[in-house]
Amino acid sequence: MNVGMLWFDNDPRTALKIKVARAADYYRKKYGRIPDLCLVHPTMLIEPHPDLELDKMAVRTNRAILPGHLWIGEEEKN
Repeated sequence: MNVGMLWFDNDPRTALKIKVARAADYYRKKYGRIPDLCLVHPTMLIEPHPDLELDKMAVRTNRAILPGHLWIGEEEKN
């Protein structure tokens, strides 16, 4: 993903699933498109597997993303 939207939410009381849903909702309203990929810092995932899927959106870890930030957008199709 080269183009996307950066979302910041460092509230420790909010679950990652809620953060991703809020960011995706805002993305849909702002751009009129449905995001399918969200990149987060590895420390934001508690689950043992580094990648997961939430509501048809892939959530993957990337060390380049700062903690508390989500890089959300559409995965490039070849």
